[in-house]
Formats: sequence, structure tokens, C-alpha cells
Amino acid sequence: MLPTFIMFVLSLVVFAVQAVAFVDAVRRPGKAFTSEGKLTKNIWLLILGIAGALGLLAVLGVPMGFLNVFAVAPAMIYWVDVRPRIQPYGTGKRRPQGPTGGW
Repeated sequence: MLPTFIMFVLSLVVFAVQAVAFVDAVRRPGKAFTSEGKLTKNIWLLILGIAGALGLLAVLGVPMGFLNVFAVAPAMIYWVDVRPRIQPYGTGKRRPQGPTGGW
């Protein structure tokens, strides 16, 4: 019972890392990826989406063996290599120009 619970918790943590990486990649502007010499945003979203789907299957209890370990690799690469390089580009939202707020 305990090893099953531990695997569930580990799978949940892995899926959370994958999901947050995917959401972060969605928020970043596409030109940030290509400007920094990384794969395009769409390719990263595809890679992280597939990894997240595999992570979700592991959380749901589908026996995957080492596939779940391989599925966390793209998220870790994104966090360690890609995100620090594209983070200065912000989220692509423009800041309001001129005065903000009321009286």
C-alpha cells in the first residue's frame, strides 16, 4: 500500500511540474523562443503537451514504467535551459502607456 501511495505522490509532483511548465510556455511570446535560438514556441508546446499527457496517465494509474521518467525530462529541460533564457521577454502583454488609475 505504501509504495503505491509513494508512486502516486511522485506521479502527482511530476505532473504538476509538467503542467506548470506548459502554462508558463503558453504565456511567453513566440519571438522569445526563436530570438534565444531555441525551438519554436509551437514545438515546445507540443513537446510539453505530450509530456503532460503522459504525466496525467501516470497520475490516473496507467502502468507506464520508465516512460514517466522520460516524460519529465522535457519539463526539466524547459525549466533549466529554456525558461531562464526567455524570462526577460516577459509574458508578451503590453504594459499600459500613460497614467493609470483614477483620481
